[in-house]
Amino acid sequence: MSEPLHQDDALVDADTLPPPRVRQQLRVAANLTQAEVAEFIGVKRVAVARWEAGLTQPHRGNRLKYAELLRRLAKEHPAVAQGGTA
Repeated sequence: MSEPLHQDDALVDADTLPPPRVRQQLRVAANLTQAEVAEFIGVKRVAVARWEAGLTQPHRGNRLKYAELLRRLAKEHPAVAQGGTA
């Protein structure tokens, strides 16, 4: 497989999000509010609430930032990331 195709695979992995319930649990485990997550990403709090409820999905740029934040939170709270509770 050519190098550009490997880069595309990395992009897909970079913006993969956990299920909505796990997104919320990671945020709660990190003691963050929806407003704090929204400020970090650059969106309104209601957008984060909808993402956590599974009603909508973030657009590409926001998705990358959100996925990066969730990956960091998952490293800090591995039990939650694997489906445990906060």
